[in-house]
Amino acid sequence: MKSVNTVRSAKPTKASALRRRLAGTAAVTILAGAGVLAAAPSAVAKANLLAIDKVSLREPGLQVNVTYSCDTGINHQLVANATKLNPTGHDESTAAGTIKADKLACDYNSHAAKVALRPSAGSHFAKGDKVKVTVFYFDNDGFSYARQETSVVL
Repeated sequence: MKSVNTVRSAKPTKASALRRRLAGTAAVTILAGAGVLAAAPSAVAKANLLAIDKVSLREPGLQVNVTYSCDTGINHQLVANATKLNPTGHDESTAAGTIKADKLACDYNSHAAKVALRPSAGSHFAKGDKVKVTVFYFDNDGFSYARQETSVVL
């Protein structure tokens, strides 16, 4: 007796070919999406953030330690203002300081900066004074962003 080996052709059906094609397309789409997320800057959603870390008395005015994060390409200054709270009589004291846009490292990461605040004419600050400090970004059009405030005793 003669044995006959028959070999079936492995011709795929239209349905299975379509399933494989769809699965391949889905896999490529998922990998491409993951690649876009991996390539994106780590803190794109951070926007322009500010935090007041410390306020200290530095003759002739004040110093504010700030942590900041800003988007690339912005043209903002970092501004700090201080006002003495509960002044007696005409003892209203204010101070201000800025860090110009070209001195800020705007790359989505957090950075530390020290802002020197100079007192306005006739203003003075001393140990024990209660002071309200405000920091914010200020752009060329006069808009301010990311305002943060704190009150401290020097």
